[in-house]
Amino acid sequence: MLRDTLTAAMKDAMRAKEARKLSTVRLIQTAIKDRDIANRGAGKEPATDDEILQILAKMVKQREESATIYEGAARPELAAQEREEIAVLQTFMPVQMSDADVRDACAAVIAELSAEGLRDMGKCMTVLRERFAGQMDFAKASAVLKELLTGK
Repeated sequence: MLRDTLTAAMKDAMRAKEARKLSTVRLIQTAIKDRDIANRGAGKEPATDDEILQILAKMVKQREESATIYEGAARPELAAQEREEIAVLQTFMPVQMSDADVRDACAAVIAELSAEGLRDMGKCMTVLRERFAGQMDFAKASAVLKELLTGK
């Protein structure tokens, strides 16, 4: 389970005195606890591994945006910190699919659902999210689907 992996990683980071890894893992655990609390309020179970992967993906995206902003503001040391956190976050995520693999997966889902036109895009995205949670950048997948469905 991903929670156990995170707990072990936090202990390892403490023993090895890896400050960046320790702080990043603590941020992850805090985000998971926030999700657990929100789920409890809605009468749901604690966050599943799929939800945790979504949290990690969101955290990576936030840090990429921050790093870009810091680089634009001539703050390379802050951008480097964000990139270090991204590296730590990615150690807990499955390997991301390449652009070619995303295109192949999109084409396969379109063929499987016999999708035609943009009105079927939602169905295709739902299937992709179920099958490739944490492995695919869904913004890229959306663009590929749109291209394949419209033929442009």
